[in-house]
Amino acid sequence: MGNLRPERRLTHMNLNRLSAFAQWCRRHVEVTTLALMGLSVIAVWTLAELTEEVVAGSTSNLDRDILLFLRTPGDLSDPIGPWWVEEIGRDLTALGGVAVLLLTTVVVSLFFLLQRRWSTALYILATVGGGIVLSSIAKEFFDRPRPDLVPHGSLVHTASFPSGHSMMAAVAYLTLGAMVARAQKRRALKVYTLAVAVLLTLLVGISRVYMGVHWPTDVAAGWLGGGAWAILCLLAALSLAKRGHIDKEESDR
Repeated sequence: MGNLRPERRLTHMNLNRLSAFAQWCRRHVEVTTLALMGLSVIAVWTLAELTEEVVAGSTSNLDRDILLFLRTPGDLSDPIGPWWVEEIGRDLTALGGVAVLLLTTVVVSLFFLLQRRWSTALYILATVGGGIVLSSIAKEFFDRPRPDLVPHGSLVHTASFPSGHSMMAAVAYLTLGAMVARAQKRRALKVYTLAVAVLLTLLVGISRVYMGVHWPTDVAAGWLGGGAWAILCLLAALSLAKRGHIDKEESDR
């Protein structure tokens, strides 16, 4: 330890702290569960407040300002940035499409099936499938029109609120990330997997606004709704694992 350079010593100390925190969470499952429940309550409450503001029309100016900020002044048909940024936006928005999410869910489910973790695979399919159904119901209920302020950079056929791509991405990637992380023994891999899941969720939502197919509040509602669903499903997974119905989390030995 004394021979390590300062930057490596700092990294080593941070990993030790992360390891100690993870061990503390495992020893205090009840506290961890309460924290997750608190996050889900906050997400649901914030979503309810946001929905009320959207229905009342209080967010119109904010939505409009953000959407216009992402367009070239004087040419609303052109998103800001060079052509390759627009191409990246189209690629990223596809990551929240039904086909990509279903394919990813099936691939991860097969990963667990090959490990003979039948209950975990079934849990994943039920969780992601339920989230997609919930997103579709919410869209039909609110039936908010798509933005007509700027031309759309992607084909759309459904209502605007909440953003289905954002919500389904949160449901699928956060759920899959959590379950894959639980199957890893190394804590660094757990953190990396969850970080990738969060990053993908954020990028999909941002791309929807950049493409002009959603108001920013649509995306925020999708993130909140999908995040709340993923947290509630994670709580269910912890409860099921405690009762032996699905596999328990792997940990360093």
